[in-house]
Amino acid sequence: MSDTTASTAPSQTAGETDVPLLETTIGDSFDATVARFGDREALVDVAQGARWTYAELASEVDRLARAFVGAGIVQGDRVGIWAPNCAEWTMVQYATAKVGIILVNINPAYRTHELEYVLRQAGIRMVVAAPSFKTSDYAAMLEEVRPQLDGLEQVVLIGTESWEALLDKAADVSSERLAQIQGGLDRHDAINIQYTSGTTGFPKGATLSHRNILNNGYFVGELCGYSEVDRVCIPVPFYHCFGMVMGNLACTTHGAAMVIPAPGFDPAATLRAVQDERCTSLYGVPTMFIAEWALPDFTSYDVSSLRTGIMAGSPCPAEMMKKVMAAGIDEMSIAYGMTETSPVSLQTRVDDSFERKVGTVGRVGPHLQVKVVDPASGEVLPRGQAGELATKGYSVMLGYWEEPAKTAEVLRDGWMHTGDIAVMDEAGYVQITGRIKDMVIRGGENVYPREIEEFLYTHPDILDAQVIGVPDEKYGEELCAWVRMRPGAEPVTAESVRAFATGKLAHYKIPRYVMIVDEFPMTVTGKVRKVEMREKTVAGLGLAPTT
Repeated sequence: MSDTTASTAPSQTAGETDVPLLETTIGDSFDATVARFGDREALVDVAQGARWTYAELASEVDRLARAFVGAGIVQGDRVGIWAPNCAEWTMVQYATAKVGIILVNINPAYRTHELEYVLRQAGIRMVVAAPSFKTSDYAAMLEEVRPQLDGLEQVVLIGTESWEALLDKAADVSSERLAQIQGGLDRHDAINIQYTSGTTGFPKGATLSHRNILNNGYFVGELCGYSEVDRVCIPVPFYHCFGMVMGNLACTTHGAAMVIPAPGFDPAATLRAVQDERCTSLYGVPTMFIAEWALPDFTSYDVSSLRTGIMAGSPCPAEMMKKVMAAGIDEMSIAYGMTETSPVSLQTRVDDSFERKVGTVGRVGPHLQVKVVDPASGEVLPRGQAGELATKGYSVMLGYWEEPAKTAEVLRDGWMHTGDIAVMDEAGYVQITGRIKDMVIRGGENVYPREIEEFLYTHPDILDAQVIGVPDEKYGEELCAWVRMRPGAEPVTAESVRAFATGKLAHYKIPRYVMIVDEFPMTVTGKVRKVEMREKTVAGLGLAPTT
């Protein structure tokens, strides 16, 4: 964005503080909800055909918490969870929090190399895992890496004898002992480690406290208007903040029900769960919503119960938001964040305009601050000028687990520097235009891929689009668009895209290359891996790297 639209007001703002922070632990917050809403439904696992009220879930959570203590796991120890979405995942989340055990979320897509690294780096004493999921044989992979790990003492497989054996250990620990341990915890204690899906090198373990994630879940739920009557469909993974914080913790701080539509994302299963469970809220990254609405029989599902939801992970295409609102989901919320900030820093409000929901990621959340700075100098920029987004407040992580140098690279004076390019408007709403490293510099012009992607969504035959920069001898970088075609549509070409764009986009913003693909390379959370897209494009087109 050019400086001509900038104002003199600084790009820095703070969230409202009229609703106080929750100054308690996750276990105590959960118990308070159980006391208020014990008879209300808390958790539904559609695939297992099982459901629990808050009172019933509390009984399962307390038994599991006592079992961990009976198994010799103590406050501050790390327990890994390696499984797709299931009721047991949620129970492990709350049980570990009740006794101060640090839960380490392990990406279900990991293979042995990544698994071994995380188990060793976090010093995990016990892993609770699904025996298998899809093509992943978790039990076999754990057996393969276990001999190399001195610290891994126990492997518990959900639904097997080892799971039952763990639960049996609850008999050795009294409810009084559980209450004593829970009462001795501090809200500032580390309670969760989430490994960021690094695009280069090994992932880093963002270490989060009770206070970090409990409040983030609570305020995300507040901004969605949640109460005990809400039922939230959670097809996003629990191993990521989207599932376990914005999903589970948003629900349990409001007495709402958590609905697990399937172990992994399945568009039809998600819509069926919304219909059958009368869900009032639906979560997803944009690609999930695109997949659901693209089902040939979409109109056969009754989604009239939906009031709100959250779309996050990557920018929401305007065309997709139009479809969501046409289905009656008027209060859909857009959220922005990162694992290191628990995760949400910015969120649209339910009554925000359509333009703000597709053009921005909202404004700063309660009890948080955000600013847009010059990436080189760190100076706060005027509103309307693009720079790096930084955020500060209760949500900022404690640090990367046992990596002080890497923590210091991103965390300075309490501010988490995101690496994202942002523009703040006069009203404090923020637009994310890409990653600093994703910005394309073509012939001296800064090009933000998001703008071109939004334009390509208006093409009648294009279902989804991602734009990257690739090496070019003349201009330094050129643009390449990866596009997914609508079913039955004629494939576009670079020439037809150029014809479509001419007169609508500046010449330097028109992609030189167009690649037709069935899918984009993605992380499990639905973030497009543009680094991998670049590598494949460079190899496929035989482009020489520029120096």
